[in-house]
Amino acid sequence: MYTSKKPYHYGTGRRKSSVARVHLIPNGTGAITINGRDIDDYFGLDTLKLIVRQPLNTTNTLGKVDIEATVAGGGVTGQAGAIRHGIARALLLMDESFRPALKAAGFLTRDPRMKERKKYGLKAARRAPQFSKR
Repeated sequence: MYTSKKPYHYGTGRRKSSVARVHLIPNGTGAITINGRDIDDYFGLDTLKLIVRQPLNTTNTLGKVDIEATVAGGGVTGQAGAIRHGIARALLLMDESFRPALKAAGFLTRDPRMKERKKYGLKAARRAPQFSKR
């Protein structure tokens, strides 16, 4: 744990092309700040807010810790998944007894699914040009 003005636990989360740096501050009020904005301002959809809060609900630490996250790259869904991964890793540093619950829920595993590259001769990864019959 690094000590500065407030002691915190750090976790890096990744999903698709998004990378999140998460600072988890114990003994907090439950505030979640993403890129300097509140979670309600940053994510419009309730499902994305739910994804971010999943590790906290699993470990019953929802109102007990503050979270400051910096996330870059990808879209909103990938960013929410990256923040979830980072929160789970930071919770593990805070208390090792959370490992079985977080592992069973699958929050510690980095999701390997990525966008497939475009192939030559095709319009996209698998999309072929359309040929008409003569």
